[in-house]
Amino acid sequence: MTRPITAGVDSTQESLAALDWAGREAVRRGLPLRVLHAWHFHEGVGAADRDTQHGWVSDGVADAVGAVRARHPELPVSVDVVEGGAVEALVAAAADAEMLVLGSRGHGPVVGFLLGSVGRQVIAEVTRPVVLVRAGDQPVGEAAGRDVVVGQQGGPEDSAAVLRFAFETAAARGATVRAVRAWTLPPVFAYSPGSLKLLDDAGGLEPYEKKALAEALQPWRDRFPQVRVAEHVEMGSAGQVLLSVSGRAQLMVVGRRAHRTAVGARIGSVAHGVLHHAGCPVAVVPHE
Repeated sequence: MTRPITAGVDSTQESLAALDWAGREAVRRGLPLRVLHAWHFHEGVGAADRDTQHGWVSDGVADAVGAVRARHPELPVSVDVVEGGAVEALVAAAADAEMLVLGSRGHGPVVGFLLGSVGRQVIAEVTRPVVLVRAGDQPVGEAAGRDVVVGQQGGPEDSAAVLRFAFETAAARGATVRAVRAWTLPPVFAYSPGSLKLLDDAGGLEPYEKKALAEALQPWRDRFPQVRVAEHVEMGSAGQVLLSVSGRAQLMVVGRRAHRTAVGARIGSVAHGVLHHAGCPVAVVPHE
């Protein structure tokens, strides 16, 4: 089954930028584009009936889709205007999508509220990659020699889904993958005879981390020999190290494990920090 790239749209500039991004990516990957809008019927004195309101919403979506079709006449595009909650509709649509593309509100004064409740809930719930695009995003960054930056953590299996997405994206764009692995000094009690031997065999902490990154990348180098790869290993927190190289990125790719608490699902701190502070589009890929 061919999965489409699905873009969630509303009336905001952020969602229009996301729709443009999704259209370009669908063309690059040879995939169809699905456009989804969720709406609520508004009752009240003087309010139009359901069919009329549905028509207004559909007309607005059609205008946005028409612009994408004009830019990419060869691109298969389908449109779904559904009545109901945005989170529920987007989560359901993501299950059948290659990726879900949404708008992101960008920087703001209150950390934790920049992404918006819909985006946070969708990222935490879906099992497919979600790409967040800011208003004003321009395709020039995709053709200016910038990298697809990806954060790698743990072993090869831990980061397989994240690296796969980064290499597939770079291959479609003719871009370089810049793989970033951050490391910190472990507490004394974390050392064990086995871990000390591994460090000794590798020649120390930094060589050990470089070796771990190289091992995680090797299967994807083999699968995508045409993709150039730059390896970046640096001491520091993962979020800080990733953001330090974000200026050269056309896309940042991070992994996430959803953390469930009494108040619902939460995304990890690395994905949270990158989503709020990176200036380029960010792809959040759930770990398998």
